[in-house]
Formats: sequence, C-alpha cells, structure tokens
Amino acid sequence: MKAQTLSPIEIDRIIEMAWEDRTTFDAIKTQFGLNHSSVISLMRQEMKQSSFKMWRKRVCGRSTKHASMRTSNITTFKCDRQRAISANRISKR
Repeated sequence: MKAQTLSPIEIDRIIEMAWEDRTTFDAIKTQFGLNHSSVISLMRQEMKQSSFKMWRKRVCGRSTKHASMRTSNITTFKCDRQRAISANRISKR
C-alpha cells in the first residue's frame, strides 16, 4: 500500500504507531504494508521538521522498534495498559 492511497485516519494511526515505543515497524508493515523506509518518508511528509527530527532521534537504534533487535521476552507490540486493538480498530471493553 502506498502512502498516497492511505486515508487521513490510516495516516494518523500509522503516525501514532510509529511514536509508540513497543510497536515495531514490522507491525506497521503487517497492518498497512509500509516498510521501514516508507514509514520514515510518511513521517517526514506529515510532520513538522522539528517533530520529525525528534522522532528520528527517539527511534534510531531503539531495540523495541525493530523486531530483529528485540529480546525474546517481548512478544506483543502494544502496552498491556493500551486498549485492545484488533484489525486496526479500537475495540470497546
């Protein structure tokens, strides 16, 4: 899926997922089809330059954002306090 075909709601969700510490780029790729470089391009396009630089500094080298760098004891991509998300829709409790 290309960034041009994404709806504003999907773009907002991708940005939110990219900011979350435990959500990997692989999870974004699974749900939206955007690889790591596509997410970076989307973030650069949708955010102010200063916000983008802050985000890049934050995620660069962060092991929780890259599935291959994660420890084996982290098996989920969301915080246990976050609402359950199923098929990119927030479900009610």
